[in-house]
Amino acid sequence: MSFTVTVQPSGRSFTVNPDQAILAAGIAQGVGMPYGCKDGACGSCKCKKLEGTVVHGPHQSKALSAEEEANGYVLTCCGVPHGDVVLESRQVTEAGAMPIKKMPSRVTQLEKKSHDVMLVKLQLPANDVMQFHAGQYVEFLLRDGARRSYSMANAPHTLVAGSPTIELHIRHMPGGKFTDHVFGAMKEKEIMRIEGPFGSFYLRESDKPMVLLASGTGFAPIKALIEHMQFKNITRPATLYWGGRRPEDLYLHDWVMAKVAEMPNLTYIPVVSDATTEDAWTGRTGFVHRAVMQDLPDLSGHQIYACGAPIVVDSAKSDYTEKCGLPEEEFFADSFTSEADKATA
Repeated sequence: MSFTVTVQPSGRSFTVNPDQAILAAGIAQGVGMPYGCKDGACGSCKCKKLEGTVVHGPHQSKALSAEEEANGYVLTCCGVPHGDVVLESRQVTEAGAMPIKKMPSRVTQLEKKSHDVMLVKLQLPANDVMQFHAGQYVEFLLRDGARRSYSMANAPHTLVAGSPTIELHIRHMPGGKFTDHVFGAMKEKEIMRIEGPFGSFYLRESDKPMVLLASGTGFAPIKALIEHMQFKNITRPATLYWGGRRPEDLYLHDWVMAKVAEMPNLTYIPVVSDATTEDAWTGRTGFVHRAVMQDLPDLSGHQIYACGAPIVVDSAKSDYTEKCGLPEEEFFADSFTSEADKATA
């Protein structure tokens, strides 16, 4: 026995097995709904239930509050239908048409970009190339069944025939099972199993100027968007605000400066929150999402692409929509939810 989930206004539908989450079934059947962490922590998959009954598994209240649930909102990542369901999702795209694959990958490069950021390059199978949108992520499949998600920091066109390689930016979380390995025992030529692509973070077609908002390694998918824009000759005005605690957290600053020199439509504003006298920092200071508000108090005509720590992404969404006139449907985000964040459900 299975249930039918219909997504409005597109009218697309798919079947869900008992005890199966709505999102997992939709992904498997090529229906692209918005999502991020898949763990009930970020709220990216939240949408309105129009008909039917949905029962939720464990999730964080900041992703879906009791009040929102009472008003008919659901998280598709941990919501299980009890009967046929009709949902209203702002976006049902063809993103899901790109097949999700499990594959081996070989570590070809490990390069420390700062004391706690490792640039990792993975070579994919040459005969089974993964298709993806710039901005999407892959998951490492660990031996104990755990998964770790990281955004791809390069655009699809950069995959070289014969040795397709993806780039990841991994921040060390001391005590973290996976990142301790990356910063410790991991060696080049190591084989890792991955699955992807996942995520609904990618560039939408529009003429609106855009703000690219990144904190820390949230820059990874933003880097992929910038590469994609340059390759496709997308000349919409784009302003990158990249924030870190210290200047070294802006670990590819020189790369961005080179892109600004090549792309007349790209502006770059680095922001540091905890600069010390040793840093000799003369640029912008404070919280990166507030720097956007200072420069662009009216965001009603913009699109926002935000990536990084949940506190930055969540603050940006609420402040931009409530104080700066940004339409909620023009805020696109990928929140970097760590295992520690997920554990505080």
